[in-house]
Amino acid sequence: MKRDQRGAGAVELVVAVAIAAIVAAIAGMTAAQIVTGSAINYDLTTTIRQSQSLGYWLSRDVLTSQYISTVDDTGTTDIEFFTGSWKDLETGDTYDIRYVWFDSTGGLKGFRRKQVIRDTNGVVIDDRTTLVADNIYTAVLSLESGVWKLSVETRSGDKSVTREYKIGQRLEG
Repeated sequence: MKRDQRGAGAVELVVAVAIAAIVAAIAGMTAAQIVTGSAINYDLTTTIRQSQSLGYWLSRDVLTSQYISTVDDTGTTDIEFFTGSWKDLETGDTYDIRYVWFDSTGGLKGFRRKQVIRDTNGVVIDDRTTLVADNIYTAVLSLESGVWKLSVETRSGDKSVTREYKIGQRLEG
């Protein structure tokens, strides 16, 4: 064996181990940031989607309804947030829609949309319940100057989002 072909010395080995440790530490910190960022983004996305879902469904039903009530019907076991109904002019079917509160996790509330469709003889032809939104902290629907206004606050984890929707009749044009 020649003098120039010896194996790695202790100094080279220490340098290689130090570089590997630095690379591993950077990779560990990056992974931790990704996990933390993902949890924060998940909570924020959840809150935004829940408020958007409630805004979409409620806006749709408010615009369609011929009769609207925001008073709880004490004759039912549900706690109503919104009740609407309309008659389909083509088929004569009557649509009754109720948004009801339910208890969710962590002291929050949720909304279910209960839809009953009756034919012209009053016979139920469709009866379904749909989950509209969860993680609701507060929701208020009010009529202001002829425009319905929905204000909703949703929470998930430590994230909170408040959205306001103005629901008015579409302008023809």
